[in-house]
Amino acid sequence: MGEALAFDPAFIQAIEHRPELEPIDTVDEVPTIDLSVSDSRSIEQLVSEIASACEKWGFFQVINHGVPVELHARLDKAAKSFFDQTVEEKRNVKRDAANAMGFHDAENTKNVRDWKEVFDFLIRDRTLIPASHEPDDTKLRVLSNQWPQYPPGFRETCEEYARELELLADKLLGLICLSLGLPGAEGLRGYFKDDQTSVVRLNHYPPCPSPNLVLGVGHHKDAGALTILAQDGVGGLQVKRKSDGEWIPVKPIPNAYIVNIGDIVQVWSNDKYESVEHRAVVNTEKERFSFPFFFFPAHHMMVKPLEELVNDQNPSKYREYNWGKFFCTRNRSDYQKQKVENIQIDHFRLLV
Repeated sequence: MGEALAFDPAFIQAIEHRPELEPIDTVDEVPTIDLSVSDSRSIEQLVSEIASACEKWGFFQVINHGVPVELHARLDKAAKSFFDQTVEEKRNVKRDAANAMGFHDAENTKNVRDWKEVFDFLIRDRTLIPASHEPDDTKLRVLSNQWPQYPPGFRETCEEYARELELLADKLLGLICLSLGLPGAEGLRGYFKDDQTSVVRLNHYPPCPSPNLVLGVGHHKDAGALTILAQDGVGGLQVKRKSDGEWIPVKPIPNAYIVNIGDIVQVWSNDKYESVEHRAVVNTEKERFSFPFFFFPAHHMMVKPLEELVNDQNPSKYREYNWGKFFCTRNRSDYQKQKVENIQIDHFRLLV
């Protein structure tokens, strides 16, 4: 197993304000949706279930999704082998302020916040993004993948997994479009066709001696269109229930994927669907792995409510924004842990 993360005085001081995490006893669960269609299960029924899940939760799990089980098993094995290395070996492919791809942990950011270590890679290697969200800043920079030499086959497994998750994301995007009353995702596929900025993340959460003091990942909303997450049997993901604000654990289902809509879908839907806060808690005895796929459009794409969903009775609630500038500004703020409010879609909300 990889080297343990260590508590130090600065870290304790930074997180001692966190409230203790109380378990939620509830039978209300994030819905599970079977993506298969048959004589006894119509596409209309499937779309109806998608619509209900997006409106009530912003989250759902999917089964019969088409991603090979053996591929996920290979990725799981590869990720464990990578994270089992020493910190020094993993930092041979560490990210920096210029390139956000590769390995990072608390030490990389100089400001501990979350109890985890991460490996990120692009599904389109060498991806262009702007330098910031400022309107007069047109400079582009290049992100590129950093692949470790060990374990053997790590890159090939990661790239194969990314291709499968891209297909699943495209299918889910189509179903969500149908649930919004749109004819399909054809009009949106151009956002992702060639220059998408989508990222796969491999998360490793080591056992934590003081789980009430930290979170695996603090509460947040996802900025992209969709996130598709594989979590292991340890579990730890919690979703903020829209009805009462309680944190609800998402029960691990073998071979299922957890899907949540992101800020882009919230804007596209003009707030019909909401991007929901979520977090991950840690475990005292067991390490945990999770693999999110972040479905992001091309850097040059402008995001605004879809024209088909806007009318006099339902005017646009957002001014349009450039995805690449939004992404890069969010990424830089996360890396540097600046003491300023992170950029949010609410910054583009119109008063209507």
